[in-house]
Amino acid sequence: MSSNLDDILRLFEPISLAEMESVKLMNRIDTKYVVSVCQLPAILNKAKADYYVQDIEGVRVAQYDTMYYDTPQLDMYIRHHDRQLVRQKIRIREYVDSDLTFLEIKRKNNKGRTKKKRIVISDALRQVEEIKEFVGKKSWYNWDELSPKLRTVFHRITLVNKAKTERLTIDLDLRFENQVNGVREQIEGMVIIELKRDGNQPSPMLKIMQSEHVKPLKVSKYCIGTALTNPLIKHNRFKDKIRKIRKICYSQTE
Repeated sequence: MSSNLDDILRLFEPISLAEMESVKLMNRIDTKYVVSVCQLPAILNKAKADYYVQDIEGVRVAQYDTMYYDTPQLDMYIRHHDRQLVRQKIRIREYVDSDLTFLEIKRKNNKGRTKKKRIVISDALRQVEEIKEFVGKKSWYNWDELSPKLRTVFHRITLVNKAKTERLTIDLDLRFENQVNGVREQIEGMVIIELKRDGNQPSPMLKIMQSEHVKPLKVSKYCIGTALTNPLIKHNRFKDKIRKIRKICYSQTE
């Protein structure tokens, strides 16, 4: 994180983790954008009047460590690649600054809505049966057929609009590590912004993005990371997207 971004974030009014509980948006509509880290200060400056920033004991840029699970055939990746509207992702995510770890199942339906179910992971060795039961009930998969496939680490800024009808996550410093072949990759300067709303609520961020000439771009961290780190998997659908992302990031840093 640059000192410039830190300075801008200090201008936001804070919202605590406890206050964030009322803005979970576990059933929501997502709109994603990709921008260069060089564009981020302008976007944040325009957002500071209408948004709170999540603050955890003074930390406004949180660390995340995520492990995505999939079948040996990478069924969840393939369904996304093949444009299946109904699909799932299963991951264990560590919220480093909050000292919390969750097993999360995300399901997207054919209406474009995302539903997320999760349980706390306190001690995986003692929770195996609970994990198996949860995955068996909430997903199409058995826990025993899944294994770690991609680790993604990044920093996240979380904003909440002052009407508390939407949440905005800003992911930067993304790094991918394939758990099968050990390959590590990243796209320098990439920032993924995700707007999460319960329906088509009015959004200051939509207007900000329009003013910055940023258009929505559907992107999955799991799929992009897998395509970047696994040359043997089919990734035709993602080639142009990765090329476009690199163009966005590199053109702004030249």
